[in-house]
Amino acid sequence: MPTYTIHAPPPKAGEPASDPQRFVFVRDGFHFWAFLLAPLWLLYRRLWLVLVLYLVVSGVLGVAFVALRAPMTLQVAVDLLIALLLGFEAATLWRWTLARRGWRTLGFVVGDDEENAERRFFAEWTKRAASSAPPPPAQQYSSPVRRGPLSGADVIGLFPEPGGSR
Repeated sequence: MPTYTIHAPPPKAGEPASDPQRFVFVRDGFHFWAFLLAPLWLLYRRLWLVLVLYLVVSGVLGVAFVALRAPMTLQVAVDLLIALLLGFEAATLWRWTLARRGWRTLGFVVGDDEENAERRFFAEWTKRAASSAPPPPAQQYSSPVRRGPLSGADVIGLFPEPGGSR
């Protein structure tokens, strides 16, 4: 089953929290349309920086292939490898762009499709919101208490005493 990560946008001015209608579910795995039509997929997802990098790399490689008079099979193989890389890493690039824009990752959910994943996420999310108890008080840690006078032969941990037998 596919795994989805859930991302919440930063709240709009005057909102205490993000609107759940604006949450984005990003599916892990291979994105076929990113592989097949990379520039259009990047435009559709509004991944501007990734699109610019893709176009720059494609342009530099195209010029390098012409300058080196590379065979067409090499050009096709490199283009195919770049397309495969983009198809496999599309979700990561999408999550990276969302994080750069200030979106928070709320968690992940497993579902057959995006609709099923949304149902499972929001069912658990509303259940947790309804049963949320106040947070436990912060724990107070005390410093360790030393018993007896300080000696030069004190050993910390499982190390042998200095000068002692093994």
